[in-house]
Amino acid sequence: MTLLDHLRRMARNNLWSNDRLYRAVLALRPGEFEAKRTSFFPSIRETLNHILAVDHLYLDFLTGGGLGAAAYDDFVPFDEAASLAAAQVDFDRRLVAFCDGLSEADLDRRVITDRREDGMIPERIGDILAHVFLHDIHHRGQVHAMLSGTSVAPPQLDEFLLDYDLKLRKDEVERLGL
Repeated sequence: MTLLDHLRRMARNNLWSNDRLYRAVLALRPGEFEAKRTSFFPSIRETLNHILAVDHLYLDFLTGGGLGAAAYDDFVPFDEAASLAAAQVDFDRRLVAFCDGLSEADLDRRVITDRREDGMIPERIGDILAHVFLHDIHHRGQVHAMLSGTSVAPPQLDEFLLDYDLKLRKDEVERLGL
């Protein structure tokens, strides 16, 4: 397996993990999505909006979209879980398509990242993708922990990459077209 193969699998894992997490979030009782909680961001809603805002920022960098830091600054947070879930799945599918369109050589290609007062910093595509996946996993873990204090049990999020996992989650993988 090449690094590109791994990053493509991580993009698919991102889609799968977000789907599982959002199915739990969509089952929350009224008021639980936006309720104040102890975490890096003070609610499930704010944490999930942050994930998507950062996803948009980095995909703009990766695709040369030209928005720069404005891709994050201009992000309009979602108040409702259903609309946020739909926006996340749309993004996740765009990220899968982006990764599928890459070549091994692309992973070493540098793109400009807008670091505001720190300037325009060239970064490798492979490194940006690794960062995006780590960022999303980090904050999904926080949402997972916050779900423990709600009416909905947190879903299993680490059964995707092994052959056993794919057999166990076959229906979900097929439903998502992975």
